[in-house]
Amino acid sequence: MGWRKAVFGAVLSAVLAVGGCSVSAGGREDAAPPERAAGQPNDATGQPDDATVQPNGPTAGNPAPSRLDEVIRRGELRVCSTGDYRPFTYRAPDGTWSGIDIDMSRDLAQELGVRATIVPTTWSGLSRDFQQNCDIAAGGVSVTLKRAREAFFSEPYLVDGKAPITLCANASRFGALERIDRPGVRAVVNPGGTNEQFARKHLHRAEIRLNPDNNRIFDDIRSGRADVMLTDATETKWQAKQHPELCAVHPERPLSFSEKAYLLPRGDVVFQQFVNQWLHLRTHDGTYDRITTPWIG
Repeated sequence: MGWRKAVFGAVLSAVLAVGGCSVSAGGREDAAPPERAAGQPNDATGQPDDATVQPNGPTAGNPAPSRLDEVIRRGELRVCSTGDYRPFTYRAPDGTWSGIDIDMSRDLAQELGVRATIVPTTWSGLSRDFQQNCDIAAGGVSVTLKRAREAFFSEPYLVDGKAPITLCANASRFGALERIDRPGVRAVVNPGGTNEQFARKHLHRAEIRLNPDNNRIFDDIRSGRADVMLTDATETKWQAKQHPELCAVHPERPLSFSEKAYLLPRGDVVFQQFVNQWLHLRTHDGTYDRITTPWIG
């Protein structure tokens, strides 16, 4: 019997020793959990710990590239402009450019320390040409929601709206849209821009005539080939100043509301903010007034 007691005691001691090891390794409440690899989901949340989340985009130390930096590296600011919308933009037959927004674009380029290159475009092709070939579009560009789907705008620099221009002898006839939208009235517009859009929206009985040469379109009124044109009030005032036989009809009370701004690359907030800051300064330090006065007083 003595040897049986000895064997039983040895077995019991071994069992107790193994059980104690298991409790100390896995049964204590203060035991440390096993380590997880970086990025492995947390058992409780199903998501990686914050410390293991890797950045998946631009960070403060790795900002997204901006057109601002690209323009400076290139040494050139490419400006899309139609060249047919005085006083904002004009391309003379000899290829020289002038206008309020041409001078403003050159001032922006000078501030950036680069040269300004004017890229000819048309109103119907403005958005396409801008996206493919330019850093900014300027020249009396109206803010529209359609354009805003494809690009950013700067802060507006001018409030404008559509107004009639006609022979002074006919000014009293065309003081309101309902007096323009009558059978027998010939309204001339340039295709592809907001002038055509406005005319087609509001004129249903008058005849709409298209003239793609916006530099000569007012000759249609002067020669009697058309009766009236609906365009931005700023342009009607400039044209009336150049041609005394033409009268802008209440340009101080336009028939619609619009704003002029510069077209900028979609999504590039850095470039947009720089242009906005430049524009804010130029419209308050006398530069914009100095540039516009020779054109519209």
